[in-house]
Amino acid sequence: MTEMNAEKLRAAATRALACLDLTSLNDADTEADVVQLCARAQGPHGAVAAVCVWPRFAARARRELPAGIAVAAVANFPDGGTDIARAVRETRAIVEAGAQEVDVVLPFAALQRGDERAVAELLGAVRTACAGQVLKVILETGVLADEALITRAAQLGLEAGADFLKTSTGKTPVSATPAAARAMLAAIAADRRGAARVGFKASGGIRTVADAAVYLDLCAQALGAEALTPKRFRIGASSLLNDIEAVLGGRAAPAGAVPTPPPAGSY
Repeated sequence: MTEMNAEKLRAAATRALACLDLTSLNDADTEADVVQLCARAQGPHGAVAAVCVWPRFAARARRELPAGIAVAAVANFPDGGTDIARAVRETRAIVEAGAQEVDVVLPFAALQRGDERAVAELLGAVRTACAGQVLKVILETGVLADEALITRAAQLGLEAGADFLKTSTGKTPVSATPAAARAMLAAIAADRRGAARVGFKASGGIRTVADAAVYLDLCAQALGAEALTPKRFRIGASSLLNDIEAVLGGRAAPAGAVPTPPPAGSY
């Protein structure tokens, strides 16, 4: 990506803030951490789209946030196993806690083994368990790595009724990459029912506004500029908010930093 002038950097920061899923999924998270996270979600430059936490903190996050900020929580996370009962139990707990969004990990290892039935059954059961809520399917693209597998994972997520396709858990060495995003966005654009409805979420390793701008541009190219709203585009991150606030507060350099390129050959 080329450097961005101050005007474009600020525009990207404003858009990224509105589409941000402010996330904390550390093993040692406490209720106090979640309270602090929710306070940060309502900053001087505007509110984020959602706060994403562990299921056990979903109810507390809902109490801390205004109605305009959604609560998301994770299921089948981060391992993406094939235990349907566990995934459904976690999903129901999220819904009962008052969260509006479920981020579920697709059974990516099962897909690598060729077991598409296990993938479809788990995603279908989770979709049923959170009917009426926003469902984001995490593909774990850094592990799938192969473009054909990423495309097939995206198709299975779409077939299950996903509202968003999400790149990564953020718990693997390779998370979101532009190549994976292109494959996922192409799958959405090619889907007869999903092209005008399903959104895209980039997650993992996105730390600067310049990083975020890469995914904003890719989404606009594939789905149209009208898709750059919280209903169709999200970024899952924590430290990104620091750079957004620096840019909008006039503390960032006029030109955005060039994002670190992904490892060679990775998706």
